[in-house]
Amino acid sequence: MPQLMTVTGSTLVIAPAPRPRRPRAPGPYARLFSRPGTRAFTAGNLLARLPMGMFGISAVMMIAGQRGSYALAGAVTATGLAATALVAPWTARLVDRYGQARIAVPATLIAVLGSVGLVLCVRAHAPAWTLFAAYAATATTPNIGGMSRARWTHLLRDSPAAHHTAMSFEQAADELCFMLGPVAAAFLCSAAFPEAGTLTAAALLLTGMLVFTSQRRTEPPAAAPRAGGSPLRTLLPVLALFAPLGVLFGSMEVTSIAYLGSRGLGAATGLVLALQAAGSCAAGLLYGALRPRSLRTCLIALTAALTLPWAAAAAGSLPLLAAALLLAGMATAPTMVTAMSRVHALAPEGRLNESMTLAVTAILSGIALGSAAAGSLVDHLGATAPYALPAAAALLALVASRAVRVSGTRQVP
Repeated sequence: MPQLMTVTGSTLVIAPAPRPRRPRAPGPYARLFSRPGTRAFTAGNLLARLPMGMFGISAVMMIAGQRGSYALAGAVTATGLAATALVAPWTARLVDRYGQARIAVPATLIAVLGSVGLVLCVRAHAPAWTLFAAYAATATTPNIGGMSRARWTHLLRDSPAAHHTAMSFEQAADELCFMLGPVAAAFLCSAAFPEAGTLTAAALLLTGMLVFTSQRRTEPPAAAPRAGGSPLRTLLPVLALFAPLGVLFGSMEVTSIAYLGSRGLGAATGLVLALQAAGSCAAGLLYGALRPRSLRTCLIALTAALTLPWAAAAAGSLPLLAAALLLAGMATAPTMVTAMSRVHALAPEGRLNESMTLAVTAILSGIALGSAAAGSLVDHLGATAPYALPAAAALLALVASRAVRVSGTRQVP
């Protein structure tokens, strides 16, 4: 090692030169997005994913504002959700079979035309059935989150650690978009004009999908034709896990809205609710940099965390409830990342996007059931007791996880 000579008073001191600093190793996310093409398709993915949190509330505000009926608005959006549950798996199957670009772009165009049609029908005071028909057309919207996860799985098939980081990022992106989407939609519909939320969401969806599908070098190859029908039977054990997780999400949102409304929180309700999504987003990013945990461990932590909002509501403390929702959200992302890895492991070869869409459909079905159940409980028991429902749903998911077995199946890369 080179030496330095310095003079201290009348003394010559020979000291070793300082060691050169080693360059800091890039973190897991820096390594993830250093791969060619990943930043471009992620940009398109985020643009197309944000509208997923905008369409529902935009439609409700637009229809209720123009027609003066929340019942009609709720029925239209519920019909769209039911249509999505039926159509989305078929769209995903076509994506797996023929490739993302060939199917996702025309499917997105149909969905965008449905959104524009809804706006025109509302503006023209068309018969109510036209609103249902137009909004049902948006069910062809491709599962952009599933397609993005499929790209990561294709690119990272030989890197399990990087794949875990990518799946954690995708879950954090889900939470971020579902946190910002309703806020953006409500602002546009209120500050601009009632149709602004729907039109902006449609424009973002189309633009993001075109950017995403233009990145052909990261697109997974189309699957070869396979005998057999839907992978539903193979995935049934893990879908039985996702359904109660959906109940958890739906019941938590309705219960929290009712409780915060009963406390007179008004416009600040959305900010408190956003804490749960913010906690999940932050935990998802952190979880991607850590070693993955077992599904059972994640579900035990989630079940324990979901008792906290119940306790805080019973105590009547809004600050405690806000903290409890934040902690509950932080337990959500690791659970969803780990549960989705089971879908990857159980999905038949060449049916990954369809399998992930079936998982999303199970979640949506659970959300609808949880929302309805929580609303009924609020009407009969008040706004505090229904906080037991999300905790019970998490416990049910924990019990259902015992049926999920991945031994002997194709492993996640």
